[in-house]
Amino acid sequence: MAHVLITGGAGFIGSHIADLLVDHGHCVRIIDLLDPQIHGNGKGFPRYSNPAVECMQGDVRNPADIRKALQGIDVVYHCASFTGVGQSMYQMRSYLDTNSTGTATLLEAIVTQSLPIKRFVLASSRAVYGEGTHHCLTHGILYPGMRNRCDMERGRFEVYCPSCGQALEALPTEEERPLTPFSLYGWTKKHQEDLCLYAADIFGLPVTILRFFNVYGSRQSLKNPYTGILSVFHSRISAGHPVSIYERGIPGRDFIHVSDVARANLLALEKNVAPGTCINIGTGKMVSVREIAVLLGERLGTSPEIIDTDEFRVGDVCRCYADLARAKSLLGFHSHIDLEQGIDEFVGWALREETEDLYLKAVEELKSHGLFGRVKCGETA
Repeated sequence: MAHVLITGGAGFIGSHIADLLVDHGHCVRIIDLLDPQIHGNGKGFPRYSNPAVECMQGDVRNPADIRKALQGIDVVYHCASFTGVGQSMYQMRSYLDTNSTGTATLLEAIVTQSLPIKRFVLASSRAVYGEGTHHCLTHGILYPGMRNRCDMERGRFEVYCPSCGQALEALPTEEERPLTPFSLYGWTKKHQEDLCLYAADIFGLPVTILRFFNVYGSRQSLKNPYTGILSVFHSRISAGHPVSIYERGIPGRDFIHVSDVARANLLALEKNVAPGTCINIGTGKMVSVREIAVLLGERLGTSPEIIDTDEFRVGDVCRCYADLARAKSLLGFHSHIDLEQGIDEFVGWALREETEDLYLKAVEELKSHGLFGRVKCGETA
């Protein structure tokens, strides 16, 4: 039996990890800030909190809170993080402070107290890659940078070869490729990884880094418009509002159900993986944003109005999905929940929950910071 601390353990992913660890006989403590953007104001720990879990309200940036939370702990799952990609690009200080300083505070407490941590699992993100791995028929495998805004204003949303201008084919994104995040959120996740790799190299901390792709499922916030397109689309459809898609709905993502993510975290504890190893956690399949909107509508028993306003989000990636060779070889991991099953689980849960459509508020904030673009009239491709 391990004595486990999960930072951010009241959140979407952390709470599912906690449940699975308890089911497998581990003793679990969580520490969570209970951020109002995610949990609402003054409501305490969510009602789905497992009664077998010890709950502690605290801040990963606060050394006293972290030292208290680490007492008697031999396994750490570090999930505490601000996660809004678009929001991170203008709320720079809070994202950097929570994600980077919080991670440094946690690692410092472990190192300076010489705590006997048997496994430290970092919840990282596919955002560290930036654009996914692509292939050019002429120039081979490429790791594209951010798309050209002038191209996008002409309605050219694909990823193009910088040498010959051909549209590129998306390939599975492997762990050993260059990391070129586009958002501040992505940079903070890379910084978290760098800090953990430093602790592994210098102090021998047994770190495993899991890079989650697009996680969805029950307990995903239905009132936070900055994370999770399924929750945003659900809130829009439930309110009878049209679903807006960007770039004609062509962007592709790897959607993985939260129960599969929790299982990957359990495997990271059980398997003897070399310290500092980074592992993708996804399905290895890519689905377009438009397909997600249609499928969610079907599962809700409706045909949502899908509108394309010729807009795009600055700094967004086009396509990214996981190469799972390392996850399979090192963890024995592959996803169990297909997309239809996963959306059914999400919808069954979401229909019982309160939801609030704050999408337009989020859009106005992004627009006010110049993070929305529009195809120029008469120049669509």
